[in-house]
Amino acid sequence: MELDAASKKILHVLQQDGRVTIQDLAERVGLSTSPCWRRLKDLEASGLIRGYAALLDRRKTGLDLCVIVQVTLARHEEGAVEAFEAEIRKCREVVECYEMTGDADYILKILMPDIEAFNRFLHDTLLKIPGISQLRSSVALKEIKYETALPVF
Repeated sequence: MELDAASKKILHVLQQDGRVTIQDLAERVGLSTSPCWRRLKDLEASGLIRGYAALLDRRKTGLDLCVIVQVTLARHEEGAVEAFEAEIRKCREVVECYEMTGDADYILKILMPDIEAFNRFLHDTLLKIPGISQLRSSVALKEIKYETALPVF
């Protein structure tokens, strides 16, 4: 989808404040209300805007531990990859999962209250998923940058 400058401004403002009124949005992007509303509806209809959500402070919800886990599968035969991915989708603790090139097949970002909770999750859930050959975990010591806004150019 080709985006003009006004649509990019709309996306930028909405990523900063998803609760902005249409009047304020129009003013901030330099459009009148009706054209701004139409552009917004077009962006939503196109699927570029998938939805709206509240961003929570993970530490204030008790999720103080962030663990990055590298997963290597034993086999990549038909059904094994799909089964692994289906199991990971069920895990609420896994907030991000990426299929990778390189040494690991997948990278998981897992948020937990503490190391004991991660240890239970590791033994009760992750290690019981069939087809995993190796897991390597790294605990994040400090969050340097966390952005939810996409860099729309």
